[in-house]
Parts: sequence; C-alpha cells; structure tokens
Amino acid sequence: PLLVLLVLLLLRAASVRGVQRPRRYTPDWQSLDSRPLPDWFDKAKFGVFVHWGVFSVPAWGSEWFWWHWKGEGLPQYEQFMSDNYPPGFSYADFGPQFTARFFHPEAWTDLFQASGAKYVVLTTKHHEGFTNWPSPVSWNWNSKDVGPHRDLVGELGKALRKRNIRYGLYHSLLEWFHPLYLLDKKNGFKTQYFVRAKTMPELYDLVNRYQPDLIWSDGEWECPDTYWNSTEFLSWLYNDSPVKEQVVVNDRWGQNSSCHHGGYYNCQDKFKPESLPDHKWEMCTSIDKLSWGFRRNMVMGDIASECEIISVRAPELVQTVSLGGNYLLNIGATKDGLIVPIFQERLFAVGKWLSVNGEAIYSSKPWRIQLEKNTTSVWYTSRESAVYAIFLHWPENGVLNLASPVTTSTTQITMLGIQKDLKWSTDPEEGLLIYLPQLPLFTLPIEFGWTIKMTG
Repeated sequence: PLLVLLVLLLLRAASVRGVQRPRRYTPDWQSLDSRPLPDWFDKAKFGVFVHWGVFSVPAWGSEWFWWHWKGEGLPQYEQFMSDNYPPGFSYADFGPQFTARFFHPEAWTDLFQASGAKYVVLTTKHHEGFTNWPSPVSWNWNSKDVGPHRDLVGELGKALRKRNIRYGLYHSLLEWFHPLYLLDKKNGFKTQYFVRAKTMPELYDLVNRYQPDLIWSDGEWECPDTYWNSTEFLSWLYNDSPVKEQVVVNDRWGQNSSCHHGGYYNCQDKFKPESLPDHKWEMCTSIDKLSWGFRRNMVMGDIASECEIISVRAPELVQTVSLGGNYLLNIGATKDGLIVPIFQERLFAVGKWLSVNGEAIYSSKPWRIQLEKNTTSVWYTSRESAVYAIFLHWPENGVLNLASPVTTSTTQITMLGIQKDLKWSTDPEEGLLIYLPQLPLFTLPIEFGWTIKMTG
C-alpha cells in the first residue's frame, strides 16, 4: 500500500508540474474560434473541388437545377423538361440515371495528383438532399440504394488516402424540399425537426465513418447557427471526434457566421480580397464560370483559361497564395463518373506549372509586400529565408526591375526551373535589376508566370 501511495503521489506531482490536459472547447464561438488551425491546411495551398450528384443527370443550367425548375418555376427549365423528358417526369426519376458507371476512383486520384492538389473536397450531399454515401437517414435517396449502388464517398477516400492527399467532405446543411425542413421553415425555425432527424445524424455519420481532414459546410444561409446546432457539433468535433487533431472546417455554419466564425474563411463563393486578410482564408472557384456542376451545354467561352487560373488578367492561384489564402478549383463530373477532357486539361496545366513553381507556393507565407505594380505585375511569397517574386509579363528588354527587395552582399538570385544564378545589379532610381536568361521564351520550362528566387 505504501508503494501504491508513493506512485499516486508521483503521478499527481507530474500532473501538477505541467503535464497538460488537452484543452476542451465549449460550444460557443469565442471558444471554438480560439482553436488553432491545423497547419497542414495552410501548407497545402491548392485543392480540387468536385461537384457531383443527381444534378449531374439533367446536367443543364447548373447544380441548382431542381430549385430553378420546381422552387422558382423558371420557364426555360419547364421548357427544357417538356422538350427532353416525358410528362410527369419528377426530379426523383433522375436518381436511377445517376449511374457512376465509369467512375474509377484511382483514375480520378491520378488526375488530382498530377494537378498538384494537396487536398480534394467531394460533395457528399448538395441542397437536393441526395447523399453520395449510404446515409442511414436518407432512405432510398442515396448512392447505395439508387443509381450507382456504390459508396462513392468511401471509394474516393480510399484512393486518396493511398496517395497521401487530404480528403475534404462538402455537406449542405439545408435540403430545399425536405418535408421536415419545410416544416421547420413554416415554424419560423423555432422547431428543429430537420436538424435532429437529418442534418446532425449525417454530419456525425460522415465524421465517424470516413474521418475526413476537412468539412466544407454550406447551405447555412436561411437560419442562424443556433437552429443548426453548429457550435455543439463543432465542440464535439474538436474535443472528442476521431479527427479532433487534424480536422479543418470552413465558416458556413449559420446566417451570420460566414467570414466571422469557424476555422478558415470562405466568405462567399469566388471571394477575392484586395489586401492581406488577418485570418486564414480560401478562394473557391470553378473552371466552368457559369456552374459548379457539369453542364452538357457549356461552351469554350465559359471555361477559365490556363492564363486566368495561373497568370495574366486574373492570376487567381498566384494572387490567392500571395495574400495568404488557399485556392480550391472546382470541376463537375458527369452522371457516369467521368471528368471531361477540358477539365482534365486545365488540371494538368496547373500541375505542370506547380511542378516548376511549387516551391514558391506550397508551405509559403505572405511576404511583407504582396503585390508590386510596376511595368510587370509581380506577386511575392516567402518560405524560410527565401523570397519569391512571381512575375506575369516577361519584360521586353529582358530586365526585371523590383522595387521592394533589399539586397545584401550575400544575395543570390535564381529562376525556378533554370539551373544557373542570374546576374543582377541595383540602381538608386529603379531598385533591383535582374537580368533574365537570354533564351527564346518557348524553350523555358513554362509559358507564363515565372518565379525568381532570392536568398540573402
């Protein structure tokens, strides 16, 4: 007994001496917002978003097809249905046609890896309510009971994990036409029948079953977070869930939480701040400028070009990372589970660019200056002791001048993708002058968006 007492006293002394108990987060925003963001997310910088569901069957207009047709009764949707489907055809009748017949998760993952994406976010359920996994509370309106007869969320997760790509799950809190949601709406959201029977059971099921690295919440805008029980869910997620250490969430958890509460901020779709925000953020945007889901009627003019994604007019990837954000680029898959060649081509182009310039992107931090507006648009990032200047237009005289960097006697300057050091000089009027490689542009490893690396 004396020995036991001694051991107990030693253990108590150790716990008093600073063996920290893990911090508990309480179900309120002040506590939840104080949780540090797991650092894998900030290091990742680039991810791929995939919109896929029953809306991929009509594949017309956008992923909001059902709402535009039945919620708003837009005449062009009525016309589309009468031109293409028999009378009395309901939205539920699209379900069996969502076959995913050519969905090969390994092939998708090959593409995502080639794109340079460090995380992938898949729609588990959009506002239509159809779930891409066998949700126990979505009877006969899920991918196991109807259509593919497969667990799409699980299959993609397995393939991504093999490649060490982080897995994010998009989940809509609301469902446009669910009877319990409509009942709660009629009651002014004073009741929570839908949240208790559908939303929360599904979120807990997704976390326990698939252990995602990220939860991309959406569909929050009609109600306050108190209706959704968001803070209770998040406190469980951060304290007791199987992913409490690494999971990251966005900010869409209730009417006024966007851009104010949650993990990192999306603010709104295609959000692009003008200056460096003081909170981690993500820009989500789509290769098809008019839709997130796949559309059969898209044309080339609707597709973001490689230049728009990486460089020139709207250097989205470069600008986002310079301003401390992550860039989440969306594609829509077809009802058969194919990613059409134009989307593949864009993702391969991003991957090719990142294979040369990734050092200036992944794990980088914003520098003291983000953008230099001189004759060539130059965006800066930094990583450890290196500063990177990504320039979007090749100067005609082959000399890049930068006003912001201050050189020393140990300064070394190179260009990513080119082996040898570059010559440089300083001028009191023009700042740092960098003499770019005297090569024909077509022989450079990339066609646009070149990176200068400076150390010392």
